[in-house]
Amino acid sequence: MSVLAWIIVASLAGGVLSVVAAAAFAFSARAAHVPVLISYAVGALLGAVFLDILPEAFAMTDSIERIAGTILVGILLFFVLEKLVLWRHCHEEQCEAHEAQPAQHDHGRSGMTIMIGDTFHNFVDGILIAAAFLADVQVGLVTAIAIIAHEVPQEVGDFLVLLHSGYSKRYALVFNVLSSLAMMVGGVLAYFALQTMQQWIPPLLALAAASMLYVSVADLIPGLHRRPEIHATVEQVVLIAAGIATIWGVGTLAH
Repeated sequence: MSVLAWIIVASLAGGVLSVVAAAAFAFSARAAHVPVLISYAVGALLGAVFLDILPEAFAMTDSIERIAGTILVGILLFFVLEKLVLWRHCHEEQCEAHEAQPAQHDHGRSGMTIMIGDTFHNFVDGILIAAAFLADVQVGLVTAIAIIAHEVPQEVGDFLVLLHSGYSKRYALVFNVLSSLAMMVGGVLAYFALQTMQQWIPPLLALAAASMLYVSVADLIPGLHRRPEIHATVEQVVLIAAGIATIWGVGTLAH
């Protein structure tokens, strides 16, 4: 299968399949299972970063210091972007982003904002998937799996916000599917653009690593600390290890 075909398949899987899986959780009132998905996603993200993406980026560059600096800048960039999102949603002591009231609708405002942000996020994910596959098919596969792993719990949250905003289940699904197609658009455009700009692949891999590190360490892991019980901790460690093992297994089979 050609690299372009891999990018299209992986982008569709990362976008549409994650939306369908998230819809199954959100619409069947099994959102209590989301913490399980989050623990697994942490392992998949960290495994992808340290077992495949960073080794490939370091191997392709002539300056490890430049790649390390790109990762640092990327982490700071994602911090600022997240702050901008919070500033957009939060005002004074009431934060719509964190304190949704299930009994009230906001006439679609929060839902539309979520969709705009998610569409841009999916477009960027498509670019990162394309860069990973152009570097190596194995790196592309584990990058796609890591993106799918963290997209599912995020999409569950998006569905809940859309339902809170007054959208029906049907429209929530349609809007999320349309938003997810931005991943394929970003992947295809990046494939043709990066064909003549191979020097951009290592920095893009570094940004992909920074994105996954930030999401796992800043967004997902703090949520796991809300369940400090021993049995919950053991479950989280096992699921994180399972996520890492999945990435390792895919990388081994892809050789």
